[in-house]
Amino acid sequence: MTASVTLCWLIALVVLFSVRSLLSADVRWWLWTCVTGLAMGLFGLWYVPFLKRRRARSAAERAALAEPRAADGQFAPGYVSRDSGSNTVSSTDTPGKSTRS
Repeated sequence: MTASVTLCWLIALVVLFSVRSLLSADVRWWLWTCVTGLAMGLFGLWYVPFLKRRRARSAAERAALAEPRAADGQFAPGYVSRDSGSNTVSSTDTPGKSTRS
């Protein structure tokens, strides 16, 4: 999608640049609009894959930290357990039943 829109901005820039002598001075700002659209599209084509790779790398690092070690059953460094050790059942764990007596 980004590539096709960027290509459209490039085509519009080429067309407007080729007929710029026929354009009145009050509509020449369209040339700069096309340049800006083209620059933003090129930035998007560079940045989106970079962002996706960085997010995938971060997710892989988080998954590696959260996985227990298979050999000794211990968790990897950086893993924080959410278990408080309490045996109390929350009312959200047993829908429809009150914890009050």
